[in-house]
Amino acid sequence: MTKKTSGIHHITAIVGHPQENVDFYAGVLGLRLVKQTVNFDDPGTYHLYFGNEGGQPGTIITFFPWANAYQGRIGDGQVGVTSYAVPKRAIPFWENRLEKFNISFSKEERFGEQYLMFDDPHGLHLELVEREEGDINQWTFGGVTPDVAIKGFGGSVLFSAQPNKTAELLEQVMGLELVGKEGDFIRFRSSANIGNIIDLKATPVGRGRMGVGTVHHIAWRAIDDQDQLEWQKYIAANGYGVTPVRDRNYFNAIYFREHGEILFEIATDPPGFAHDESQETMGEQLMLPEQYEQYREQLESSLVPIHVRELD
Repeated sequence: MTKKTSGIHHITAIVGHPQENVDFYAGVLGLRLVKQTVNFDDPGTYHLYFGNEGGQPGTIITFFPWANAYQGRIGDGQVGVTSYAVPKRAIPFWENRLEKFNISFSKEERFGEQYLMFDDPHGLHLELVEREEGDINQWTFGGVTPDVAIKGFGGSVLFSAQPNKTAELLEQVMGLELVGKEGDFIRFRSSANIGNIIDLKATPVGRGRMGVGTVHHIAWRAIDDQDQLEWQKYIAANGYGVTPVRDRNYFNAIYFREHGEILFEIATDPPGFAHDESQETMGEQLMLPEQYEQYREQLESSLVPIHVRELD
């Protein structure tokens, strides 16, 4: 049996103060806060999801925000850079917008593409790249309109403790196509039109340390529950320890750590984010899974209040 994931489902990171997180990803980047919920394994902490107008797989970045938590270090065993795709001719808008909010940026070329590189307030490395492919994001907020809005993930740059092992996994197990090598990067592509380009750094950079400003895991797409169960067996058959299926309310998840020490998840596309609130009202209020609903009053009083707001 051979399998192929269509691409990235979501990326999850650890950040600092939740309002700073909301201000940056909604207020500056113009993404939609599609879900306010809690960390199912630590319900005293938010789990915030940002994406396009519909919260489609391939557009979702999620956060565990811990105010006053210790700073992490980006390195091997992590997603080093999260890439976002924007429409063609949108980069000048984003240069002006980053300058408006006093966010430093630099430019880099990889595989014939120009990348606009910057950090979020908590140290996560981000970049924007213009791409024709990918549906236009119809969400409009704070001066970010569909003609320039982030479509979703362009992909990511992976930092591996064993790049050769990670490359083998991406191509031979996850089913990505090897595009080629350039400098210190190996490029892979999946079949989706968003979240489909993975650049693997070919040499280790030094071990990362989990904490604020680092990516916790990268999740890959499974079509449905049956496809995920096939992935579970397939991953185990290839010598990786894989978890039981875990219900995350908006998708089901399995996890394994690959030989380069990056935590991988395989997440189902359904049911999505509109099954417990309407498409129109997604992200406006705290949504809790059934097991925590009885603690709503306690949780709402202990969580730091957050507000999506337009920034000057």
